[in-house]
Amino acid sequence: MLALRGIEKSYPLAGGTLPVLKGIDLNIDQGEMVAIMGSSGSGKSTLLNVLGLLDGFDEGSYTLGDVDMSGLSEKQGARYRSRFLGFVFQSFNLIAFKTALENVALPLFYQKVARRERQKRALEMLGKMGMEDRADHLPSELSGGQKQRVAIARALITSPRVILADEPTGALDSTTSQEVMQVLREVNASGITVIIVTHEADIAAQCDRTIRLHDGVIIEDGRSGEVVEPTARGANTPD
Repeated sequence: MLALRGIEKSYPLAGGTLPVLKGIDLNIDQGEMVAIMGSSGSGKSTLLNVLGLLDGFDEGSYTLGDVDMSGLSEKQGARYRSRFLGFVFQSFNLIAFKTALENVALPLFYQKVARRERQKRALEMLGKMGMEDRADHLPSELSGGQKQRVAIARALITSPRVILADEPTGALDSTTSQEVMQVLREVNASGITVIIVTHEADIAAQCDRTIRLHDGVIIEDGRSGEVVEPTARGANTPD
């Protein structure tokens, strides 16, 4: 489903560049639930951005659904994001002046789905998240867990093949975190690939596979148990 080969990514600095990802090789199959872990500066969020076509890369290749993602234009990247990917963020990224229903329906607006149809589909998706009775509420009227359920519903509304979640429980208490993880496990059980960036070991433990990064390289893959010594290239990298 997702295949990275020799992915390298650097950011410009005064007088040079800062390597962030240093030759990442990674396969993630359809239907896997994967956690990506690493300390601050390990490159885990940069890796998620590359997987989500939110950031480009300098060297290597990235195949998503048998399509080469190298050298995409901004318009092409947006099309593939809309077709394949859904996003869930720690800060929810809900539009404050729109209701839960309107937030969930928004991706369909950009796909030019008719208003009545997108409202119907958004209400159905909120129902699957147990949030149908909050459809007319603004984000300010929802709890943290409810906001994240709305965000997950929005991510699912376009029927993506992959959900990319960046610290989805980072702003939640432990009880609500477990509720959100249960929702993500149910999403995964439906056949959707779920990739979660997290610093929380108990969250990673609920995934089928854990990938650990250190200074821009994969040092452990929980599926194979393989441990690789990190390279000495570069200094600490941005997260």
